[in-house]
Amino acid sequence: MKCHWLNKQNNKNLVVFCAGWSFDYYPFIALGTNGYDVLFVYDYNTQFVPEDLKNLTEYENKILITWSMGVFVAYLHQELFKNFDRKIAINGTISPVDNEFGIPVKTFELTLKHAQKGLEGKFYQNVFLTEEEYNLYNTYPVRREIEDRVTELENLYNLIKNNSVSCEKFYDLAIVSDYDKIIPPKNQIASHNKNNTPIITVPYGHFPFFYFTDWNEIIQCK
Repeated sequence: MKCHWLNKQNNKNLVVFCAGWSFDYYPFIALGTNGYDVLFVYDYNTQFVPEDLKNLTEYENKILITWSMGVFVAYLHQELFKNFDRKIAINGTISPVDNEFGIPVKTFELTLKHAQKGLEGKFYQNVFLTEEEYNLYNTYPVRREIEDRVTELENLYNLIKNNSVSCEKFYDLAIVSDYDKIIPPKNQIASHNKNNTPIITVPYGHFPFFYFTDWNEIIQCK
């Protein structure tokens, strides 16, 4: 697990964002901070918690936003976020590989088997809903080595298989994209309903962030 400060200006308000598999902070640089310090969490090759993520007591208002596999990873480390004011899950579940509540097992295992080839193009094409979004992503692409991203998926699968999740409410809100090609929206909705999490649906793909101008718009999403 790694951290990167997208903004650190001693604001009173904090956003911690847990990204999805294979991503880093470069595709998110254009999002405005609008009075928030923003700590970006990514790369789940290990579950070692960086010091920056442990020492956040100076903030008065703390918001957790998680996306895709980050929804699950943050849930595993929920003790870190127990004092946060609001916790939002975007296009992910606490059961990320599951035939009912996440990515179907066969689909995930095929993705894992062909991860290197997928990361060279097709996976990211499916992450974005339109060709325009994919082209925009290519102006701020992920810069991590492909091999590093492949091992991350292997490590995440081991983590998923070795950690059972209980049926409980952790998130205050779930945002589900109608046209998510990565995690079936109906499975996301089933998971959030099981965990009594309020749901908002939006007409986007798996990566909805190009439709927001700043982090506060995500927090205020209705």
